[in-house]
Amino acid sequence: MSALETLLAGLFDYAGLYPPAGLSLHSAANNYLEYIRGEHRRALGRFIINLDRLEEFRSVAGDSIANFRLSVIAGEDADLNSVVSQIGFGLRVEAVEIKCSDPQAIESNTKKIPPGCEVYFEVPITLRSKTVLEAIGAAGARLKIRMGGVTREAIPAATEVAEILKALSDSHLPFKATAGLHHPLRSIQPLTYEPQCPTGVMHGFVNLTAAAALLYFDGTVDEATRLLTEEDATAWCLSDDSLRWRDHMWTTEQLATVRQKFFMSIGSCSFVEPVQDLKSLGWL
Repeated sequence: MSALETLLAGLFDYAGLYPPAGLSLHSAANNYLEYIRGEHRRALGRFIINLDRLEEFRSVAGDSIANFRLSVIAGEDADLNSVVSQIGFGLRVEAVEIKCSDPQAIESNTKKIPPGCEVYFEVPITLRSKTVLEAIGAAGARLKIRMGGVTREAIPAATEVAEILKALSDSHLPFKATAGLHHPLRSIQPLTYEPQCPTGVMHGFVNLTAAAALLYFDGTVDEATRLLTEEDATAWCLSDDSLRWRDHMWTTEQLATVRQKFFMSIGSCSFVEPVQDLKSLGWL
């Protein structure tokens, strides 16, 4: 694969049920089925859905149920044992995502998840407690970081993102990101799909991928912060065998390593928007 294909492989977990899209389950499920048959299907990851909607999902998916790779959102106190029964009904539950930063709850919740199912714990992006990171690592789980939302205040500062990425790299903890990453490069964008909605400076998923690569291969927090704030499209160069940002370069093989071992995926309520933006840049 080319550098871009490697960067995009399974990158976008489709979260069409969640804001700002907020689609019905029927519409989101139909979109996912359309995307997995489309030209850019290799960039598509899992379908994200709440645990308490799996019964409804089975009815909506019908005969197409085997086509859905699922990542399930669950609360810290949810009945995680039900994941096993849902898998028994034929659901392809590949991951569970839990908002939790208590070390004991991290350990106990992980034990309830069936073998072979990935577990992600969402913690505040400003929380870099060694105890919490060690608990997630000891449980064999992964981290989830939130990169935006429907308000400006929900978008973390670049320094905060760089610092959590550095902590994760140092701890050898894989992670996924969610929210506010519909666009390749950092830019001012509408925060929702409503007419006349507020705008904000949103992080770019190419910026984030490159920052993860930079820190994975021993870059500094200062360098990663500058990279995350890069808004100039001419500072980037994509070829078949590398991604370049100014004086930094990552080969396709390095990007593959980062995507396989460190930066796993992005939860995005849009799959079309990232693809259209990449086309607008002439990268796709």
